[in-house]
Amino acid sequence: MATKQYQRSNTIHQHHSLPYHSEDEHSPLKRFVEAKKQINGVFKQIVTHLGESCKFLEEIPYPETVSPEHIDDVHAYKGKVEGILEVLARDHMKVAFFGRTSSGKSTAINAMLKDKVVPTGIGHTTDCFLSIAGSDGDAYLVTPHSNERRNVQTVGQLAHALSSQKLEDQSSLIRVYWPKSRCAMLKDDLVLVDSPGVDVTADLDSWIDNHCLDADVFVLVANAESTLMRTEKSFFHKVSERLSKPNIFILNNRWDASASEPESMEDVKKQHLERSINFLVDELKVVTTKQAEDRVFFVSAKEALQCRIQKQQGMPEEGGALAEGFQTRLFAFEHFERKFEECISETAVKTKFEQHSKEGTQIVEHIRTVMDEILQKATQQRLNCIEQRKEKGDQLDYIEKQLKMLAQECREKIKGLSEEVEKRVSGALIEEIRRLHVLVEHFDKPFHPDPLVVKHYKDELQNYIEEGIGRNLSAKVSSDLTQSVQSTGKQMKEQLVALLPEEQKSNSMSMIVFPRPDFDLSYRLDCRNLCGDFKEDLEFKFSLGWTALVNRFLGPRNAKLALMGLDHVMPKPISAPPSSSRSASSGVLEATNHDDLAVSVMTGLSALTSQTSMGLMVVAGIVWKAVGWRLLAVGAGLYGCVYCYERLTWTNKAKQRRFKHQFVDYATEKLQLMVSFTSSNCSHQVQQELSSGFAQLCRQIDAAKSDLNQQITTLNEEVKKLEKVQNDAKVLRNTSSFLDRDLNDFIKQYMDSQLTPEKKNNSHPIT
Repeated sequence: MATKQYQRSNTIHQHHSLPYHSEDEHSPLKRFVEAKKQINGVFKQIVTHLGESCKFLEEIPYPETVSPEHIDDVHAYKGKVEGILEVLARDHMKVAFFGRTSSGKSTAINAMLKDKVVPTGIGHTTDCFLSIAGSDGDAYLVTPHSNERRNVQTVGQLAHALSSQKLEDQSSLIRVYWPKSRCAMLKDDLVLVDSPGVDVTADLDSWIDNHCLDADVFVLVANAESTLMRTEKSFFHKVSERLSKPNIFILNNRWDASASEPESMEDVKKQHLERSINFLVDELKVVTTKQAEDRVFFVSAKEALQCRIQKQQGMPEEGGALAEGFQTRLFAFEHFERKFEECISETAVKTKFEQHSKEGTQIVEHIRTVMDEILQKATQQRLNCIEQRKEKGDQLDYIEKQLKMLAQECREKIKGLSEEVEKRVSGALIEEIRRLHVLVEHFDKPFHPDPLVVKHYKDELQNYIEEGIGRNLSAKVSSDLTQSVQSTGKQMKEQLVALLPEEQKSNSMSMIVFPRPDFDLSYRLDCRNLCGDFKEDLEFKFSLGWTALVNRFLGPRNAKLALMGLDHVMPKPISAPPSSSRSASSGVLEATNHDDLAVSVMTGLSALTSQTSMGLMVVAGIVWKAVGWRLLAVGAGLYGCVYCYERLTWTNKAKQRRFKHQFVDYATEKLQLMVSFTSSNCSHQVQQELSSGFAQLCRQIDAAKSDLNQQITTLNEEVKKLEKVQNDAKVLRNTSSFLDRDLNDFIKQYMDSQLTPEKKNNSHPIT
């Protein structure tokens, strides 16, 4: 029977390919390492991305674009992801070995480590929890509440139940760090946890809380020489209550004892297998029946440890006292390692990284949503700014075009009104000059020929004339012209103010007083200076006197010349040309001017009478002879009476009339010279009034144009800032999408994928 069993085991060994070694570069544990490296890289990018997002959100100068809640959320996410990154850096695959006292838990761990690391022996050996992890350097251990590195050889003293230096608390954990170079399994972030027997204490809950909640795989090491005990089942029932479907492997250790009883080995194995599967499927309900067949193994950890130590020492694996069929049991142990590694790799990736990857997906999705929201708001704000900029630009162009057109129109209005003012003032002033004698007649101040009185009278008369003419001009033209100025100014103001923005119209209407309500034309004639050189002549002059008669007949200018005896004005005879015999024979002299001829005659007469009194006597004699003495006497009497009458009536009133008449003649001549100047002055007043108001309105419009240009410049800057916000938000949103894709690829690759067909072909149970 033993020979047949050995042959059957050998056949199974050949059927299942070569033994599996954890040094294989295609070890399933590499999957966890690769996943850990990949997800760490993704979360580092997420931390960087969140840092850039925080900075971006804090630098956005638009409160309506980003809310404080967004900034707080991103800061919180950044702290959360940094914490996840720290956890990921510490995460490792953890397998916990449990079982009754002396079931071979420590021996199984040593066999997996291929060296005697943890203490083993008969009876209760391990008295506390031991975790074995990889070390890049030498081996050492760390005790609870101390970071001091101690020699690993002391583990036998600190963890051995029979040692006097053992730890008092059985739930204490000693961390052993074993060189990765001596165990390939530890290179892949695998941690093995050894435990005291579950039958040495009743406080199993504290064990579960302290050492089981983060375990990826549990290995129940049972004694194949007996069946599963109530204590073992009770412990894993508690574990199943705390954890959802824990991964449990059952090692029926010490199966080498069956070699001594080959006739009952198969029955016992079948019994153990049925009870183990029933425990996993029916009691714990953590796997299906088919899956349970790959979770139960019959091994000899002691033989596996001995074979591996001999191999490391260069000795054949078959050396030493090994029971029959050890190769089948060795292969079963290796198959357990293979299935264990596949399970813990899949489970650890899922348990360690699934929640983190989902949280990372939610975070980057939220960041993408935030960035997308900011992008939409910034895009809308930018479009609003562009629209406002276009409106401001169109408004500015409209103002410039309208201002150019209205400026020309206003200039024409000012010019036309100024010409109208000049024309009407000129006509009214000429009319007033023509009626100056009427105005002077109404001046009734007392007059006296005394020079001082005359001087004062003359000053008052000049003021009266200036005030009177100004008053008459105001009554005739000022009212209409002022109304025209007010109407034109109001029309100009309304047209120009209409170009201003709505918010400036009311201010401009109230600030600019145009045209002035008190505007009125000023007629400054300045008669005092204009007639300052007037010289009155108040001497008595007989109206029938020689001088008066000459003045009456010749006029003042010609009479003056005649009385001065200027005979050089006598016209000279015009000699006939030699060829004109008829003109020469006539001998008649013709004067070129009738006035000059009269002056010549009178001058000759006056010269004749002034030479000698004899001429008078001759004339008197001639008249005497012609008319008689009676008629001559009557004429002389009448002449004398007239003289006496005029002499007697030459009073102050007559002198006043003579003064006024002389002043009117003189002032009329002088005022006629001022007509053009006065009308031009009034025209200039109107032009200045309208032009000054027009200039004020233009300054207001220029200020509005400057304000529009400033607003356009500000909007240009806002558009550039919002465009930068758009671009940055778009980049960050795309980065979130890339990170979300990476996380989804990670989940798809490591969480949702199943074993490849090659792995499934190598996953046959050992029976």
